[in-house]
Amino acid sequence: MQRSLTEESDSDLLRRASSGSEEAFVMLYRRHQGRVFRFALRMSGDEATAEEVVQEVFLTVIRGPVRYEAARASFGAWVLGVARNHVLRVLDRQPRMAREVEKPQREAPDTSTDVLAALLERESAEALHRAVLSLPAAYREVLALCDLEELDYAEAARALDCSLGTIRSRLHRARNLLAAKLVAAGNKGCAV
Repeated sequence: MQRSLTEESDSDLLRRASSGSEEAFVMLYRRHQGRVFRFALRMSGDEATAEEVVQEVFLTVIRGPVRYEAARASFGAWVLGVARNHVLRVLDRQPRMAREVEKPQREAPDTSTDVLAALLERESAEALHRAVLSLPAAYREVLALCDLEELDYAEAARALDCSLGTIRSRLHRARNLLAAKLVAAGNKGCAV
C-alpha cells in the first residue's frame, strides 16, 4: 500500500520534488510556506518583502540541487535558515528608512467588548511589533525562531548555523533589549 503525500517525510518529499514531482513540491510548500512567511514578516516588518522571501526560498528548493542534509537539521529548520539568508540580503539592499513599519490600518472597534480594552490591547501589540522590528537582526531572528516560531534551541542553532550557546546568549540579550524597549515605550506613553 502506497503512502499518501501528506504522510511522507519532508526528506522524501524533497527527494521526489528534486526528481520532478510537482505534487511533492506543492506538499512541501504547503507545509512550510506559512512558517517562512511569518519569519520573514517578523524580520522585515513588510508583507511584500515576506512574500518575496517565500518565493525566493521555494525557488531555491525547486532549482536544486539543494544542500539540505537531514542528519544536520529538520527540513523546517533548514528552510528557515534559507529564509534568513534571503531576508538579510533584502534588508541589506533597502535603506533603513524604507524598512520602517507603517502603522497597520485600524479596524472598527468591536462594540460587543470593552472598546478601551480592545484599543489598549491593539496599541500594546503594535508597540511590541515596533520593538521587535527595532532590534538588531541577530537578536530579532533568534527571537522570531525561538519565541514566535517555537523552534527549540538546537533547531534554531542549525537554522542560523551557529552554536547552541550563541542561540542562548542572543535570545537572553534579545529578551532583555525587548523588555527595555517596551518599558521605554510605556514610559513615553505615560508621560504627562
